[in-house]
Amino acid sequence: MRKQKFVYAVAALMVVAECGYAEGKPRLTLDDFFNSVSFTSVQVSPDGSSVVVGTDRADWDQQSFRKDLWLYRDGNGGTLIQLTQSGHDTSPKWSPDGRWIAFLSDRKAAAEKSEDSGTDSKNEGVDQIYLVSPVGGEAFPLTRGQEEVHSFSWSPDSKTLYFATRSPWTKSQKDDYKKNWKDVVEYRTAERGDTIFALDLGTAMANYEMAAAKLESDEEKQSDISPGAHAIAVSPLRVHEVTASPDGNKLAFGTSSINKRQEKFEDFEIYTVDLAGVPASSSPVAARRVTNNHALEQDLCWASDNRHILFTVELGDVTGPYRDLQPHLFWVDSDTGSIERWGKAFNGSTEHYALAGDGLLTTGRLGTEVQLYLANSPSHTHVISDWSGTFETVSAALHSPRVAFVYSALDKPTEVYLADSVAAIKQARPITSFNKFFTDRELPRGKPYRWQADDGTTIEGMLIYPPGKFEGKHLPMFTLIHGGPDDADGNHFEADWYQWSALAATEGWLVFQPNYRGSTGYGDKFLMQIIPVIVSRPGKDILEGVDALVRDGTADPEHLTIGGYSYGGYMTNWLITQTTRWKAAVTGAGAVEHVGNWGNDDTTFDDSYFLGGPPWAAAQRYHDEAAIFQINKVRTPTHMVAGADDIRVAVLEDYLLEHALYSLGVPNALLIFPGEGHELDKNPWHGKIKVREELKWLQKYGGTGAAE
Repeated sequence: MRKQKFVYAVAALMVVAECGYAEGKPRLTLDDFFNSVSFTSVQVSPDGSSVVVGTDRADWDQQSFRKDLWLYRDGNGGTLIQLTQSGHDTSPKWSPDGRWIAFLSDRKAAAEKSEDSGTDSKNEGVDQIYLVSPVGGEAFPLTRGQEEVHSFSWSPDSKTLYFATRSPWTKSQKDDYKKNWKDVVEYRTAERGDTIFALDLGTAMANYEMAAAKLESDEEKQSDISPGAHAIAVSPLRVHEVTASPDGNKLAFGTSSINKRQEKFEDFEIYTVDLAGVPASSSPVAARRVTNNHALEQDLCWASDNRHILFTVELGDVTGPYRDLQPHLFWVDSDTGSIERWGKAFNGSTEHYALAGDGLLTTGRLGTEVQLYLANSPSHTHVISDWSGTFETVSAALHSPRVAFVYSALDKPTEVYLADSVAAIKQARPITSFNKFFTDRELPRGKPYRWQADDGTTIEGMLIYPPGKFEGKHLPMFTLIHGGPDDADGNHFEADWYQWSALAATEGWLVFQPNYRGSTGYGDKFLMQIIPVIVSRPGKDILEGVDALVRDGTADPEHLTIGGYSYGGYMTNWLITQTTRWKAAVTGAGAVEHVGNWGNDDTTFDDSYFLGGPPWAAAQRYHDEAAIFQINKVRTPTHMVAGADDIRVAVLEDYLLEHALYSLGVPNALLIFPGEGHELDKNPWHGKIKVREELKWLQKYGGTGAAE
């Protein structure tokens, strides 16, 4: 329900070691924790000799996150160099001939010289396509205008870039709208769909050189259409992905709603365009819809047969009425619309994939482990990795057997690895070392933990122990609940404001991370058992896990605390109404009722699904599963946080909870982070302050101070 996939998160660290107690090492600090680096993208060059890596890290002085591109090259043992310097660069894609790397950047340099291009920036804070050579030289813009580029793709011959933006207005249209509406927002009405353009690379580069020489005309300066681009298709919807077929004859694109909210299933479909029928001089042609279902298709990629389009589904179901299942991988026949699932016999979730020769490389979660699998057909999948831990983003070369991926484990900080072939995955070597300094710290250790629910179902979670106390007994415990709910905690390494188990453990807490009903990696049936008891069923699972830990002597019943963010905040808000055993609670971006949240949320499909219908169809369920109607039972001192601009869980939910606790005289505190949405990804200080204050709250009311 609360999708908390931090592909763009601050950093990568869940520092828990499987090795022995590391004496003599300094302990993890708040500053250490928030200086970690995460990887936003990994792309192997077509010949396999290079890898472009996207990173995300805090820039404390600028109060922002830096998004940079790095290039690994073979030779001299392998070298890693910084490819771009602006701090605003994402989504790199190699040209099929390997000569160029195109990427998106929202660089802001009005009236100043751009760091990379040496020319005045025309792109005031919206994503545009930039180009850089892997052999050296500065990056330069290929597109420009006030409309951001939503997505782009190379043609297979490397001569054309296809890209989508909101359909541009003429100067007259802009002037008329401003005259009539001033600063008034016409919600929904004023939005418009996208246009997909084709941009000839040679023409675009020539136009850039002319612009750099100050030879562009006034008309070109005012235009929102990049010189040399021509429209090939128009959509009434937003185009979030574009991909060209290997033979260059077709273009596939995926759509989403123009207001970025999930309200109609028909807004989210796959379309194709016949490129052979779109000469440069023609008007845009009609696109053909390929899918028609209740699923949100993403991660589109043409199969090598030029007929099937691969995609993943994280929300919805391709087979019938909406169901919220685990993430799965599918392909659709672009001619017939027939859909088939890859990994049919795999009971876990499939989260990433890449074309590799005649097959597919996929990452699959089973319980607390995420491994690499090779699929040679939709029905045949087998595991190819044996490193305990979590494999993430995976990329394969077009003309080489080489494979790159992101990997971490409880004792291994997240880095990018390169293997010479699929068969050599087990011999892959790290090509980055951004998080290596964490291995010089005394890190917590962890292990899976299982218990039985009241209906006999086995539930699993993770236990993260304070340093030096692995498998200790009678420990003060902090129950930290993951978001989603369709996500899971496991054997991985992560450090950010959302996942801060290692820091809590370092402060003396045994951290309990329950993978309650609704979590991924345990089968679709397990996930769907949350319906329509959206908080009460997983709440029982969590309480029964706490009971088991107290019963076996692991947790100290006098020092139990709880917390979570997003859906983890939902569960925290509910569980403080179910028992007074919690000494302290820390909650963020979690609803306390469901009617207002259904209307404010940008993901309304799963809201009504999990509760058995919209508010008017399931009024009693909306009441019974809402914490606000039992809030008078709360005695737990509660700390709250929220992003001021959050539309996933509106900040009003936090104000409502705060007002209720204040009225009841329950100790509480509320922090509002200005300019932040649901993911707190604007200013790194906000996440750092969040965790700092949450740790203080646990120490103040939970009955334990920092570890000695």
